Amino acid sequence: MTRLKFILTISLSIFLGAASYAHAEEALEWKECVKEARAQHPDLASAAAKIKQNIAAKEVTRGAVMPQITGTASETTSKGAVFGSAGGGSSTIESSTDSNSTTTYDYGATVQQLLFDGFKTSYDLSGAERTIIASRYTYDVTSSNIRLSLRTAYVALLTAQELLKVTEEIEGRRKQAMELVKLRYEGGREHRGSLLTSEADWAQANFEVNQAKRSIYLAERQLTKELGRSKFVSITARGDFVVAEKDRDRPDFEKLCESTPLLRQLVAKKEAAKFGLSSAKAQFFPQIYATGTMNNTNIDAFPDKNEWSFGTSFSLPIFQGNIIAGVPKAKEAWKQAMEDERSGRDGVIYTLSNTWTTLQNTLDQVEVSRKSLEAASERAKISTAEYSIGLLTYDNWIIIENNLVTAKKTLLSTQQAALIAEANWIQAKGGTLDYDAQ
Repeated sequence: MTRLKFILTISLSIFLGAASYAHAEEALEWKECVKEARAQHPDLASAAAKIKQNIAAKEVTRGAVMPQITGTASETTSKGAVFGSAGGGSSTIESSTDSNSTTTYDYGATVQQLLFDGFKTSYDLSGAERTIIASRYTYDVTSSNIRLSLRTAYVALLTAQELLKVTEEIEGRRKQAMELVKLRYEGGREHRGSLLTSEADWAQANFEVNQAKRSIYLAERQLTKELGRSKFVSITARGDFVVAEKDRDRPDFEKLCESTPLLRQLVAKKEAAKFGLSSAKAQFFPQIYATGTMNNTNIDAFPDKNEWSFGTSFSLPIFQGNIIAGVPKAKEAWKQAMEDERSGRDGVIYTLSNTWTTLQNTLDQVEVSRKSLEAASERAKISTAEYSIGLLTYDNWIIIENNLVTAKKTLLSTQQAALIAEANWIQAKGGTLDYDAQ
């Protein structure tokens, strides 16, 4: 009975441990990864915070055209002193304990309203609006880059999982081959060199299985980072090697370029720089303000008599070095923004052309690799049967076996390359994390 309880306890512990491990491992589909990254990736949150900063900065700029109201209040207590004369006719000051103290209360308010500043504030507001637009496109660029990194990490884990299956298949095949060679060697129909080679191939296959397992862990770590997680949990990627972007017709890259967030960001920055130049020039115009004041000074805590005044003020800069230097600085910033836009446009067009071409090439290569694997599998089946009955030498047989191994790995490699090429093409078009919700 004691032995039975011991066995049951051990079995239960093993079962609970396996259940705990299964619970800890998380299986994610691609859209689940996108949803999670969109909700918690730190780079995306940083880009969103930048938009809010620029919106707040625009409101700060708007404050220049709002009424400026300043209120003041003060209480002043003063105490007098008695002057007297002492011998020798010299003047002396005598403190007087009977001198009276006086408390004065002062209340005031000033209102100032900008009437005209050469449209400088208007230009600043327009520039701030373009900066907000640019930051929103920066958010889209950030989202697009995150999608590419996330997709690359997801495909890496998917590939690592599939590679483990492939290497385990190869390891099993290498083991069978070694056993067949060993039987022929023991029967005197094969030499020792062939046996040692088959044993080395099996050892290599074992190494690649272990290497694939370690690669899965690294891929899980990479995907955890791109998801924006702070805690690591073992992840399984659920998906297949299907490329959705299979449009073989070459698009109009110049037209497609115009809709990319990167180029729109550069255009918005150029427009903001142009308004900055106009604002710098507007500093040479006069500034006109309307000003109103209301004051009351009395010895009563609650005065009932008010004094007020109203007028306008006019100021014109005659010479200020920082204003003079500001115009050429703003002008060069505008030129820089224009050149950045031109360079960015050329770069986007080339990137679109390059990524689309790479995608087409990898799609073709996948089909070639699939046919090569089909042929290698058929040849390996025939050659193994011929070698087992002595119709094929080991040297010829092992070449065919190696070709099969290479074909299996090549197909997986080209499938991975096709998925990565698709991700790069989508990123070049400006596809964000919202792209997969379409």
